[in-house]
Amino acid sequence: MSKDVRKIIQVEDKVPFSLLLPLSIQHMFAMFGASVLVPFIFGINPAVVLFMNGIGTLMFIFITKKKAPAYLGSSFAFLAPAGLVIKQFGYQYALGGFITVGFCGCIIALIIYKFGSKWIDVVLPPAAMGPVVALIGLELAGTAASTAGIVGDGITKQNAIVFFVTLGVAVLGSVLFKKFLSVIPILIAIICGYVAALATHMVDFTAVKQAATFAIPNFSLPKFDINAILIILPVILVIVSEHIGHQIVTGKIIGRDLIKDPGLHRSLFADNFSTILSGFIGSVPTTTYGENIGVMAVTKVYSVQVIAGAAIISIICSFVGKLSAMISTIPGPVIGGISFLLYGMIGASGIRILIDSQVDLGKSRNLALVSVVFVTGLSGVAVTFGNIQLTGMVLACIVAMIMSLVFYIFDKLNLMNDSE
Repeated sequence: MSKDVRKIIQVEDKVPFSLLLPLSIQHMFAMFGASVLVPFIFGINPAVVLFMNGIGTLMFIFITKKKAPAYLGSSFAFLAPAGLVIKQFGYQYALGGFITVGFCGCIIALIIYKFGSKWIDVVLPPAAMGPVVALIGLELAGTAASTAGIVGDGITKQNAIVFFVTLGVAVLGSVLFKKFLSVIPILIAIICGYVAALATHMVDFTAVKQAATFAIPNFSLPKFDINAILIILPVILVIVSEHIGHQIVTGKIIGRDLIKDPGLHRSLFADNFSTILSGFIGSVPTTTYGENIGVMAVTKVYSVQVIAGAAIISIICSFVGKLSAMISTIPGPVIGGISFLLYGMIGASGIRILIDSQVDLGKSRNLALVSVVFVTGLSGVAVTFGNIQLTGMVLACIVAMIMSLVFYIFDKLNLMNDSE
């Protein structure tokens, strides 16, 4: 039987600086493309977002007692409702909505602290959680392909070359690299992809030339309006479901139950408290990032010291204009090539939950859960409440919780046919 001989760098492990720097840069690059996309869509300078991502990540590590390796990046869950608020009221009123959602998330965390998280085992058993976690990665597959420019009418020879170089090095590096190189295959793939982009004349350095050497992030203050808040508030359903899924898949990857230790209440509070601070300084909401979960799955490096190093680099980049501009020249095919592997790793982690938990698909309840959850998440069906739309993994998670709760009640009433 084959065996992966790479040494696992666990959550609490200290990493020498010679290894810490490249590992931290690797995490930084993995999340950069997606994280700066949100401020670009909102029309704000990404420097303040890089700053808050770093601060939020360091706070998350502190609040979770250095037990939950997670990088906080820009949340995509707020795009649609925040876009409406920005159009009708202005960006400062969207900030007020971000703060309110973050505050409600902290309240939910306190409720979980008071009453516990055992309810998760009831509403999200392994047969439901497996496909929900898998959908975190699978529903992003289209985004990875779109970012890479390998679908639709925008396909070019340049995009294809850079994409395949990046993905090829990432895949081959993850299975062939040994010793030191085995823990930085993502970073090496990004470098190779960037070199390929330079060779195919895809990189434009105009923004680097125009950027200031040093600049203070453009902080701004929030404004509050009840109508703007009500438009954004339903996003709380999305971010709580997303957070639970991320914590469970991260726990499976590192081999620890993060829902129990440091506790869902700590991680959820830290996530939402970061969103509150983001709103007060003019940044976008933050969330744990699937890209960094994927990096951990590929490299088997889980150290929070590495995550903290990436956060510090992000903060530095927010003040060094030319450095952040240089990083932003990484073209889409490079980010897309990396995302192909990372998102797939998250999807595979969901399948792993089913296998490790020995879910018996011969039981009708398990087969029904897995089938309906997968189809709900991948079908594109959406449910709209006011200005919030539930689709993909979030809608699948809600459906899974409802079905699991109904099955639990039926089981207590001895109505399930597989209990005979």
